[in-house]
Amino acid sequence: MEPRHRFLRACLGLETDRTPIWIMRQAGRYLPEYMETRRQAGDFLALCKNPELAARVTLQPIERFGLDAAILFSDILVIPEAMGMPLRFGVGEGPILDPPVRSAQDIANLRGNPEERLEYVYNAIRLIREGLGETTPLIGFSGSPWTLATYMVEGGSSKHFSRIKGMLYDRPDLLQDLLDRLAEAVTGYLNAQIRHGVQAVQIFDTWGGILGHDVFLQFSLESMKKIVKGLDRVGPDGQRVPVILFAKGCGTHLESMIATGCDVVGLDWTTPIDAARRQAGGRVALQGNMDPAVLQASPGRIRQEAEKVLRAYGPHSGHVFNLGHGVTPDCTPESVAALVEAVQGFDRGSLIP
Repeated sequence: MEPRHRFLRACLGLETDRTPIWIMRQAGRYLPEYMETRRQAGDFLALCKNPELAARVTLQPIERFGLDAAILFSDILVIPEAMGMPLRFGVGEGPILDPPVRSAQDIANLRGNPEERLEYVYNAIRLIREGLGETTPLIGFSGSPWTLATYMVEGGSSKHFSRIKGMLYDRPDLLQDLLDRLAEAVTGYLNAQIRHGVQAVQIFDTWGGILGHDVFLQFSLESMKKIVKGLDRVGPDGQRVPVILFAKGCGTHLESMIATGCDVVGLDWTTPIDAARRQAGGRVALQGNMDPAVLQASPGRIRQEAEKVLRAYGPHSGHVFNLGHGVTPDCTPESVAALVEAVQGFDRGSLIP
């Protein structure tokens, strides 16, 4: 049975009436209603753990912009926290995981089956689905094992990734053990999200682009391939659940990402989408890929840049419009509105000779 939602249809390479659009970090600090809800929660992590408020901020950009898909409001680091790592978000510092994972004993101390301790996420999914009804599909997500491992080993955000790269080259056995545990955890977590009602899932490999070619294939992509293979690709409603891989800075790995068995490959703005479409040859759908910095421009220029992406992709099926990364906090709601209007109002008939 084919899905009727244009986002899900596009993910599966099926014909749609127009190009669907959703935006990474579409619920976030650029929205005044989000900031008000976050103040009610107390802090970012408390917001993630409050199902009612997490559902509210998930729905806010849908209500404001009429986007074609919602994405669950949460954070990738709920997995390491559920595995026993203390997590906090310092003011102006980003995430802090302390103590970090640095030894074989640290890895052995991590709890298994973290999905069992993430009930607040599943409760949020239920509330979001109730709020969305049948009009808008919901995307679930997780960080990739490699990206999660960078935070766990570094103890938070990093500029140089010296700790985890040191582990990669000096103790690849330790890193592989950690990645294997995380691949199992992510697979279980995403399957739990699917059981509770998400209709597509995205794996974010934010830091895959810091790795060299062969190292990326071994220590990042291989773990994502295991996850894709282990996912339940049919939801409780009997519909196919598309899997999106997004690896920032990894456009040169398109062929290898296609080979994982995913349904959609997300592209950042450094990859020409027309060349990627020709290379993919219909084997996967493509998602992307306007530079988020365009949203700092005037509405007219935003429209021009959006149309540039749409024209580069052409009149073909299998395109989900998105930014090449997330909305930045200094963006304005008016800029996002201009982008959504440009994509949703674009005449695809103009692309047909």
